[in-house]
Amino acid sequence: MRHAGLKERVPTLGEAPGTLLPVASPAVASGKVDPFITLIEYGPDAVRETTFATLEEGLTYQPTLPVLWLNVYGLTDPAWMAAIGRRFDLHPLVLEDILNARQRPKLEEYEHYLFFAARVLHYEEGSERLFANQVYLIVGERFVISFQTRPLGVFGGVRERIKQRRGLLRERGASFLAYSLVDAVVDDYFGVLDGYTARVDATDASLLSGGRDQPVLKRIHRLKHDALKLRRALLPLREALLKLSANDMPFIGEETRVYLRDAYDHSLHLIESLESARDLVAGMMDIYLSQQSHRLNVQMRVLTVITIIFMPLTLIAGIYGMNFDNMPELHWRYGYYGVLGLMALISVVLGVFFWRRRWL
Repeated sequence: MRHAGLKERVPTLGEAPGTLLPVASPAVASGKVDPFITLIEYGPDAVRETTFATLEEGLTYQPTLPVLWLNVYGLTDPAWMAAIGRRFDLHPLVLEDILNARQRPKLEEYEHYLFFAARVLHYEEGSERLFANQVYLIVGERFVISFQTRPLGVFGGVRERIKQRRGLLRERGASFLAYSLVDAVVDDYFGVLDGYTARVDATDASLLSGGRDQPVLKRIHRLKHDALKLRRALLPLREALLKLSANDMPFIGEETRVYLRDAYDHSLHLIESLESARDLVAGMMDIYLSQQSHRLNVQMRVLTVITIIFMPLTLIAGIYGMNFDNMPELHWRYGYYGVLGLMALISVVLGVFFWRRRWL
């Protein structure tokens, strides 16, 4: 078929819509885990967390508390996705998007639920690369299903607030749980952006210090790519949050929309901070090229000065190197020393002249 190389990286290319095939980036594939499911069900007075060892055990479990939060880890098994889709009546296109680990952030409305996709980015310790993982939420009337490529720790705070009954989670419904998870994703970007800004400031400091041994150009190039990756994640996330906080959005309570608008404001803050850092990175390239041009000009000026100093000396040596008999200075007793003295005097005069002009 056409585009065979692309077909190897994107198996769903050319397949029928709704075909369940895993599509994972190299970063996701290297960090994938075996699929497993946990369920947190809670109400104002009780909370219960259950981990299912097998898919069948999870599908046959009957919850008893009013709000359900199902966590599905590992997005590479189509059989798991198909079974979960049948259990919660999920559209095949939703399941296809979940298996596609390269999905852009978005919000889609279906008859019985909302589908929310987002990206979680992070810098791994000891690495300058910015890695991305997918997070998906399905929000229903009394349930929320979250899908992650692997346990990322983004929702750990929400889980602890439910267990310890801190905040309003236990008293509110599934829509407030969905907001809390979305807000956790947005808040995580503040940490990512802080790490990105720290790298920008460090690169800017090394650039202005004039260090030559550091691969500054490579770091600037990496920062430009990271800014593009953050921008591709934040801009559609902002639009999804705006749509999610709309007044006509189903499955979202009126009291929750106020909090979602606050999350939307946070996304605007993130984008503004990113644009500022992005402008600084763009200016770094101009500064770097200007420094390289200035350094080259300084080196060329020094070489030019040296050349100018030696030009009269070369002229004198060339004159007295000619093979003519009638050259009175050749028979003078102190001619050799006189020429050397003249050369030294010319060199000193020119050196002092260029030093005073600050060319040396």
